[in-house]
Amino acid sequence: MDLENQKRVKDFAEKFGAENVIVLLGAAEAESAGLAAETVTAGDPTFAGPLAGIQLGLRVFHAVEPEFKNEVDASVYDDQIGMMEMVLNVDEIISEMSSIRNEFCKF
Repeated sequence: MDLENQKRVKDFAEKFGAENVIVLLGAAEAESAGLAAETVTAGDPTFAGPLAGIQLGLRVFHAVEPEFKNEVDASVYDDQIGMMEMVLNVDEIISEMSSIRNEFCKF
């Protein structure tokens, strides 16, 4: 997650309260999604950005996870994400995201 997005997430968590913020990711690989998820939950693991050492514990999901997919209109999901879902390793992404949430999410 780039430094500007880290700042946005931090600002939103401060403005609206971390318990009211959900981060939705769309990275193509489980490792990339996991790194971004870790950043918004446990803090920037590279200690380079605005979230370095800041454990927000935010709820974080990937766009291919059932928790998100089941909440949006099916036709919109298929139009916007369906094609990518066919080429991504969805099970690996779900596993990575679940692991991060189980370890670091506070809400």
